[in-house]
Amino acid sequence: SAPTLPALRDLLTTLLLAQADAPAGAEQGVLLARIDKLLDLAALDDAMALIDAADPTDPALFRRWFDIALLTGTEDRACRAMQTSPGLAPTYPARIFCLARNGDWMAAALTLNTHRALADVAPEDELLLSRFLDADMDDTDATLPAPDRISPLIFRMREAIGEGLPTQTLPLAFARADLRDIVGEKARLDAAERLALHGALSAETLQQVMAKATPAASGGVWDRLAAMRALTAAVAAQDKDAVSDALPQAWDAMRTIRAEAQFATLFAPALRAMPLTGPAQDIARTLGLLSDDYETFAAATPALPALLRAIATGDLSDADPATAMEEAVVAGLTGTAVPDGPQRLLDADKLGEAILAAIAVFDAGAAGDARSVADGLQVLRAAGLDDTARRTALQLLLLDRSR
Repeated sequence: SAPTLPALRDLLTTLLLAQADAPAGAEQGVLLARIDKLLDLAALDDAMALIDAADPTDPALFRRWFDIALLTGTEDRACRAMQTSPGLAPTYPARIFCLARNGDWMAAALTLNTHRALADVAPEDELLLSRFLDADMDDTDATLPAPDRISPLIFRMREAIGEGLPTQTLPLAFARADLRDIVGEKARLDAAERLALHGALSAETLQQVMAKATPAASGGVWDRLAAMRALTAAVAAQDKDAVSDALPQAWDAMRTIRAEAQFATLFAPALRAMPLTGPAQDIARTLGLLSDDYETFAAATPALPALLRAIATGDLSDADPATAMEEAVVAGLTGTAVPDGPQRLLDADKLGEAILAAIAVFDAGAAGDARSVADGLQVLRAAGLDDTARRTALQLLLLDRSR
């Protein structure tokens, strides 16, 4: 599963993308494991970056490239590569699909008929391919049964014949397919919110999806869209009174889908110099602490809670924690008692493993184990990740992850 806090999710992604020396003979296996984890996290662009940096024509890597392409609507490039090197086709259905996508429908139908005669295409795949190539090849008008297994190829072919599958119950990566422009506004917004909820959507993409949509009803996703559009308009007009009115509703909307970090990226800079009033003033301060520029913001903003200001500036000499969790944060950001397990990994120059241990320990602690919070922060600092440790501490204290 993904870490709870955005800073740790970002750290995990960075770790998965970082160049590292794998054990001799295990290079391919480690690379595939990293790519598969990125796919689990719906970080499809990052997974594709790893594939591009390696060898996309390796069969195991191409199989993953093909899946990513199908979910992002870029399958034509993968199909052209398969046309040039037919041996890359991960399955017979993939080969048939790409023949059709490349415009060679006769070759696709011939290939299907050949493999039908050889009985080396599963019956459910044969039926789906028949309808995909030509509805007249299938002598029944009945809706296809729900598939026993789902793959990006099955998903896209069912979509093509008008029997698409909803992505809400499919693995998270499938939500990326609903971000395509050909998908309806409601499905696109639902997918964006689901991805944001799991930390798999950038601030820029969230903004783009919302900018293209218009509230068409009330309640749920439409109310959140309306709140964001109202704030965007108020900020663009530099209307501090309108911003003060709109910010609380937009903040609540983004908290609902756990998109606070993306929200901070989009609005913290614009709100920093704006003289806001009421609850909006406190929200703007929170956004400043959640932004990438949190340290500069804290140094220039005296009217912050003392502990949050201390964490953000890195000067905890006068920190005065009031709760057990706050005490753990201060201990983690000032102490040096790294737990034995992670310390052994650091001593053995196994930095990546130590960081993974820190993420796991802290994430467990965020559920209420103060000691684990302190341990996780100390490991991050010992690994040279002071900025990540402070960012994580701020998010722990500012974001409600009990919902």
